[in-house]
Amino acid sequence: MKAVVLQEHGGVEKLEYVEDHPVPGVGAGEVLVNVKAVALNRLDLWVREGWPGLKLVFPHVPGSDAAGIITQIGEGVHNIKVGDEVLLAPGWGCGTCQFCLEGKDNLCQYYKILGQNTRGVYAEFVKAPASNAFTIPLSLSFEEAAAIPLVFLTAWHMLVAQVNLQPGEDILIHAGGSGVGSAAIQIAKMLGARVITTASSQAKLDKTAELGADVCINYTKNDFFDEVMNLTNKRGVDVVFEHVGESTWGRSIKSLRKGGRLVTCGATTGYKPVTDLRHVFFRELKILGNFMGPKSGLADALKFFPDKLKPVVDKVFYLKDAGKAHEYLDNREQFGKVVLRV
Repeated sequence: MKAVVLQEHGGVEKLEYVEDHPVPGVGAGEVLVNVKAVALNRLDLWVREGWPGLKLVFPHVPGSDAAGIITQIGEGVHNIKVGDEVLLAPGWGCGTCQFCLEGKDNLCQYYKILGQNTRGVYAEFVKAPASNAFTIPLSLSFEEAAAIPLVFLTAWHMLVAQVNLQPGEDILIHAGGSGVGSAAIQIAKMLGARVITTASSQAKLDKTAELGADVCINYTKNDFFDEVMNLTNKRGVDVVFEHVGESTWGRSIKSLRKGGRLVTCGATTGYKPVTDLRHVFFRELKILGNFMGPKSGLADALKFFPDKLKPVVDKVFYLKDAGKAHEYLDNREQFGKVVLRV
């Protein structure tokens, strides 16, 4: 089968397009998907570059988000059938530990993520647990469906399960043009919050407004903390949606009202920010970490597609051009998701 593989870590030149990669075999409880579209995540870039402790079996197929058609099912599979058009939840647990039994599979010690610690989706075929296959909502293309799983799974868990965002609350969502940011804007508006978001250009700010953002701040021209204080009469926001890290962390904490909640799922600008603990304990702030989300959250989010939520696809490349797609994503040129057509 055609696939993009890594033989070693490094730059985009390490992404090798091949036409003779073996098709994975399917076991009990698994499905084989003929992949039609793949969405990129920053995780793809980090896996390609490598980090201490990441141990891959080369050649490695990267990629976590995919949509396609079921071509084979293993023994004991009843939730899906051959011919169904599906998108794949990107991760799964062991199914038997305490976290898995409590429906918190994303916290499982043995958690696997497509394209990180198991074979990924930059290929014509991929296997996954049948429980990770969800029927694509009506009217969505494969490219649109592939753009849903990881970012909406994550944003849904952050806003619904973690901070319990309420109608009428103010929320600051950083980098509204990112995949997870564009998902968070839509979910927050659906939940009835007032959305304040940031982006780096007027074009991106206009698009965040189209998604429902109430206030859009160009962080290259204005300090988002000053803007938040002006917008809230120095009260601060109820919730900050963080995934940027060092460059925004300190001001994100200061942007919260007393008793406010900050939830974070990433650190694209660095993971060693300075935290002034006086702000945390004097104002009784809640700081919550978030790692993706359970599959049940994705199932809940999918109920709102395409009427209230929609995938945001910026640009589509072909599978053989995965290197160009990585460069495009790395340059932060996109609004929403970058997709590979297989």
